[in-house]
Amino acid sequence: MQDIRWNAFWLGLTLIIICLITWASSSATNALLVFSVVITAYLIGHLYWLHQLNLWLKKPVLNHIPDGSGAWEDVFGALYQEYRRHSRNQTQLSSALGRFRHAASALPDGVVVLNAANEIEWCNPPAEVKLGLDLKKDENQPINYLVRHGDFVSYLQEQDYSEPIKLKSWRNLDVTLEIQLIPYGSKQKLLICRDVTQLEKIETMRRDFIANVSHELRTPLTVVGGFVETLLDMEGAVPESTRSYFNMMQEQTMRMRLLIDDLLTLSHIESNVQAPENIEIDMPSMLNMIINDAKALSQGKHQIIANIDPQLNLLGAAGELQSAMSNLISNAIRYTPTGGEIKVNWELSNNQAVFSVSDNGIGIEQKHIDRLTERFYRVDRSRSRETGGTGLGLSIVKHILTRHQAKLEINSELGVGSTFSEVFPKARIIQKQVALF
Repeated sequence: MQDIRWNAFWLGLTLIIICLITWASSSATNALLVFSVVITAYLIGHLYWLHQLNLWLKKPVLNHIPDGSGAWEDVFGALYQEYRRHSRNQTQLSSALGRFRHAASALPDGVVVLNAANEIEWCNPPAEVKLGLDLKKDENQPINYLVRHGDFVSYLQEQDYSEPIKLKSWRNLDVTLEIQLIPYGSKQKLLICRDVTQLEKIETMRRDFIANVSHELRTPLTVVGGFVETLLDMEGAVPESTRSYFNMMQEQTMRMRLLIDDLLTLSHIESNVQAPENIEIDMPSMLNMIINDAKALSQGKHQIIANIDPQLNLLGAAGELQSAMSNLISNAIRYTPTGGEIKVNWELSNNQAVFSVSDNGIGIEQKHIDRLTERFYRVDRSRSRETGGTGLGLSIVKHILTRHQAKLEINSELGVGSTFSEVFPKARIIQKQVALF
């Protein structure tokens, strides 16, 4: 650009000097005529090279760029360099895209690239097999037109992609697929699809094994526990010197029975593929009953404060939700020292129904919170044995809430206390009308 400006400056200066000399040696008319001729020729030259540029832009081939003359020589030279740089970048980009597609094609999982309108931009061969796609025919087609499974369409529309979904393949009912959407870029999405049939079979075998073993253990434990209790109740049947051993046997038998009951409950919930009941639950009545049971469990050692919205009900399975809510309160009682305070809230917050239990107990370190819902995970194993915990309570709560499209939120600080909240979606909320007189 600097060279072009200098060329224009010297051309203009030269033209002015020539015109002045013509005026001095001849006349003003001749000077004006020379000026007009030179300017006209200059403009014609520019129009010619503009025309050449326009012709090249219609078919931009690097080797056919015009040479130009004068200032246009610099313009076409700069254009040539820019076009070469652009071509190199385009080649590198195409090469990188090719390597990405080649690598993605080698993955065992299906990969589909979706644009902002959820249209297919590209997919690898495993995705074509698992989802029944054909890239040649289905490119730029909306994914929900081709994958018409109801759960997938709902997952796509809800735009909550934090967790994957599992669904039976519509091409082969014996195959289970796990699908997750990962947003990236400007409203684009990456769809990952994997075959989890074998993992599902192993999980089913595990659940069946736990359920069968638990059923088999329940009867002998009941018999042993019954005999121990009978012997303890019979006067003189157990010598005082060995009574402590029998008390210990009774405690451990009871602990094993509680563990088996929780295992059977968890196994039943996990294996139940049917949706929970969708009946209206009188939440104030149910929560008052749960709080009365909690006070009996506490035996006056804690101050239990309840704040219950009398107009707020839920749709769901009453038995399951009662179990989930009782678990949070009983945990608060177990892990809050004598004299502590426990607050139970049932309220509407941000168009969601929230059941929360807060305590000023021992609290939980942040590193443990994400693992609390794992089976048999305990923050303090010795304390769990003292309080009678089985390590399955929160796992049961999580599964019950998942069946009701709800979630468990945990906030805790070591030495300060904890708040466990069960958050239910708007679709399950029923607000009773207040009678007006």
